[in-house]
Amino acid sequence: MRDAVTTLIKNYDVTGRYFDRNAIDSLKSYFETGTARVQAAAAINSNAAAIVKQAGAKLFEELPELIRPGGNAYTTRRFAACLRDMDYYLRYATYALVAGNMNVLDERVLQGLRETYNSLGVPIGSTVQGIQIMKGIVREQVAAAGVANTAFVEEPFDHITRELSEQDV
Repeated sequence: MRDAVTTLIKNYDVTGRYFDRNAIDSLKSYFETGTARVQAAAAINSNAAAIVKQAGAKLFEELPELIRPGGNAYTTRRFAACLRDMDYYLRYATYALVAGNMNVLDERVLQGLRETYNSLGVPIGSTVQGIQIMKGIVREQVAAAGVANTAFVEEPFDHITRELSEQDV
């Protein structure tokens, strides 16, 4: 698992170069948002259960067929698995948010996930919708915690969404 700094260093080290203006600007940007990233993570951590619960409730309100007989979240076991997965995405999105790098999502969450969900019959569209709902809730929570610029909060959720979504072949 890498963060924005170690990834940058690795890329420059591999090519045997000193940092150029782009590298310095990238480092400055990462460090300037460092406090906000940690504040955002603290807001998420202290509200994680409520975020997942609220996102799940909104998802099932928007897509009630998921919790009806025959729906993918019908039965207590499936409902719990859905919320467990949402919690999993939230936790790893928080790691990526602090790291300023989406590498942890690729390595620990997304590798083979779409194929696994497809083989199990888990609907990707509703999963993506749930992640986007969570993104909105997290953005609100982080703003309420006093973080002025919440733009960076969207990046991990959008990355998960992009990677899970069906790709044009």
